[in-house]
Amino acid sequence: MQKSSTAFLKSVIYMMGLIVLAASVIIIPQIIINLSDSPSIVKWVIYPIIIGVMLTTIPFYLALYQALKLLQLIDRNETFSEAAVLTLKRIKQCALTITGIYILTMPFIYIFAEKDDAPGAILMGMVPLFVAFVIAVFASLLQKLFKSAFEIKTENDLTV
Repeated sequence: MQKSSTAFLKSVIYMMGLIVLAASVIIIPQIIINLSDSPSIVKWVIYPIIIGVMLTTIPFYLALYQALKLLQLIDRNETFSEAAVLTLKRIKQCALTITGIYILTMPFIYIFAEKDDAPGAILMGMVPLFVAFVIAVFASLLQKLFKSAFEIKTENDLTV
């Protein structure tokens, strides 16, 4: 049962990576091509947003790699180990980096929403920010849980 659930999660991680790669290679360049006909004020607002989105792919892929490492640790029954705690810490750092990048792009999203008269754009810009922050908080909680479980496991190993 454990191997099948981790195999499913690994396939989901690979699919997420492929979807983001396809968006980065196909959709983002199409947006840039379509912007060439736009007024210059829209270009100056959209380009920082696109750069921010493209920058978030780096910590996103690092977090996916760390998630795969965590699933490998689970497969090897090393869930409550120092390596798992370190992996969760790196996932948390990646999620906080993504949150920071989206915080920096929010003023541009606000300007775009004002110029384009699209208040939903602000909400759409806040969704990835909050998702990344929730992932960071969840990874932090798991990190603390794994660390305390690792310490208890180490104490029990020393007493036996």
